[in-house]
Amino acid sequence: MIQIDQVLLSDEVVEAKFVCDLAKCKGGCCEDGDAGAPVADEEMEIIRKNLEVILPYLTAEGRAELLRQGLFVQDGEFGWVTPVINGGICAYGFRDERGIIKCGIEAAYNDGKLDWKKPISCHLFPIRLNETDTYTMVNYEPREVLCKPACAFGKKLKVPVYQFLKEALVRKFGAEFYDTLHQLAVEHFDAAPEKRK
Repeated sequence: MIQIDQVLLSDEVVEAKFVCDLAKCKGGCCEDGDAGAPVADEEMEIIRKNLEVILPYLTAEGRAELLRQGLFVQDGEFGWVTPVINGGICAYGFRDERGIIKCGIEAAYNDGKLDWKKPISCHLFPIRLNETDTYTMVNYEPREVLCKPACAFGKKLKVPVYQFLKEALVRKFGAEFYDTLHQLAVEHFDAAPEKRK
């Protein structure tokens, strides 16, 4: 376990290797699971305020599902989450010409229509956050079958999970936190590429 201030990270965050292999998984994390993506209160407000910008990037089915279920739904385990279509793909998702699931919110961001990328729970995957009164727990939780290609690709490229998720970790915890994590990884886990033979 690694502790940085009030954040506790599992060792796997620096020891395990992971790089998404979208050609193989097709973005399946956006449709495989028990619920949609967890969203924080402030994230729900951002989506509400920018809905007109986001809607054109969604499928007709996705827009219909938002009308039917609402922009967010309450889940007993995860709290507020994005709605899903027929127990599958996130209502905010769509498939590109290669069949890879993309995020409509992120597509709006990539086109410069939005200055917010997507829910942090999506951005951090395969890391999951669990908040307690005292700590934020940071755990590496890839999907056993779906993420096998990403685990293999990460091992091939020798990229630790935390490095693959640098942008998301900086977004969530700040650059100073990431630099501290990287230093701990280099000193105690030999996880940095420049340290390898």
